[in-house]
Amino acid sequence: MAQAKFHFHGELVSFLAPERRSGAFSHECARAATVKHAIESVGVPHTEAGRLLVNGQAATLDRIVREDDAIEVFPHQPGDDAGEPLHFLADAHLGGLARFLRMLGFDTLYDNALHDRAIIEIAARERRIVLTRDRELLKCRELARGCFVHARKPEAQLKEVATRFGLEARLLPFTLCLHCNLRLEAIERGAAAHCIPDPIVERYATFMRCPGCRRIYWEGSHWHRMREVLGASLDISLPRS
Repeated sequence: MAQAKFHFHGELVSFLAPERRSGAFSHECARAATVKHAIESVGVPHTEAGRLLVNGQAATLDRIVREDDAIEVFPHQPGDDAGEPLHFLADAHLGGLARFLRMLGFDTLYDNALHDRAIIEIAARERRIVLTRDRELLKCRELARGCFVHARKPEAQLKEVATRFGLEARLLPFTLCLHCNLRLEAIERGAAAHCIPDPIVERYATFMRCPGCRRIYWEGSHWHRMREVLGASLDISLPRS
């Protein structure tokens, strides 16, 4: 066993037992345990660890914990994922968040029938960020990128994810199908006329269609309401698609 001193910062303390949330604490680690194993043994998923310091020096999750190490763990900061693809996979409890992310133009898989093993395999194969409220799922060693969503309401969840991943710089609102997650394609008014009521065809000039499910979208009252909801959640004025 190796006894080390741990200090978690910011939102990471919410994963700890109440008696360990006020500052540094000592913890006995298994022989040859890595920092990853050590922080997960006290409740913090490795996906939530941003900057790491061991004895004041930058370290990685693979670093072996040694006797009397002083380990500081900081949460992710906006920009940590700069340059990385922002493709998401939301678990069964985050359907509302998945829909909001699609509205903003972020490729987000969602299927409430997916079990944990399937989620992990898809995330690894497609380099997706797993969004979940299941901390045990995020501790799976095969999972490279993930995010524990603390908030319970979709609007607050969206703000949380947007802040962590700096989504505001990459918005492409209303460019994905909300059902299929596929990129929408512009179509002529005449092509849309065969599928939607005449008053809508006469009132609007711009139409988009999903190449998968063939649903047609236009900038109607629902579009305006969603712009207001999303803008209020992010506290910004959404760019037009």
